[in-house]
Amino acid sequence: MDDRRRIIERGWARVEPRSHGALLTRQMASEREYSNAEIGDGAGTFPWRPPLTMTLRARFSHPTSELRGTAGFGFWNAAIGPGFYSLRPPRAVWFFFGSPPYDVPLALDVPGHGFKAATLDAGRPGFFALLPTAPVGVLLMRVPWLYRRLWPIAQRAIGANESLLDDLDLTVWHSYGLRWECRRVTFSVDDRTVLVSPASPAGPLTFVAWIDNAYAIATPQGRFRIGLITELRAQWLEVDQIEIEP
Repeated sequence: MDDRRRIIERGWARVEPRSHGALLTRQMASEREYSNAEIGDGAGTFPWRPPLTMTLRARFSHPTSELRGTAGFGFWNAAIGPGFYSLRPPRAVWFFFGSPPYDVPLALDVPGHGFKAATLDAGRPGFFALLPTAPVGVLLMRVPWLYRRLWPIAQRAIGANESLLDDLDLTVWHSYGLRWECRRVTFSVDDRTVLVSPASPAGPLTFVAWIDNAYAIATPQGRFRIGLITELRAQWLEVDQIEIEP
């Protein structure tokens, strides 16, 4: 693993560095304690801007139906998470997994949980323009036909685009790639394009790969909650051959 990469081990979690990656293991999990195994750039550093490409290989200990918590790899701005909050609107370009009760449906007709290729940029001017209408918008979103008509406007404002990848067997090695350009982001799995996002989050962002026991609920209809899950089985994410090329 790159010697400059930061290692985080919280709770019942451990990181085993490898020559070109790492094994991130959450040995168990309790709803009373946050457990997170993570590698990334140095603390407080945000070195990455488009255009760039990221490629790596990854596999998980369990299929999507059995994984618990959240996990993934890619780029974000460390805006919010268990135990820390910032004033930065969240931005991300990554492959992301969240298990139920995780429910954050950002893209129309894409479930709020599962394994996804995804972009998000809540720092766009359109998001701030819509903020004053949020209280009324939440009420309107509770009417199904209004939700389908209005949510695409909000989705474009936050630069949210997602593709569900739950058909992948996550327990075997796959090659993941993303090409982050100034006007779009292209995601691929085993050299097959799985998402082309016309919204490209602004940098700078930081690289992260992790597995933890957190969940979040944030729906357009006004359901909000964060918490931790209990899981007695060890679960892990292994990443290898990490390459980031500006």
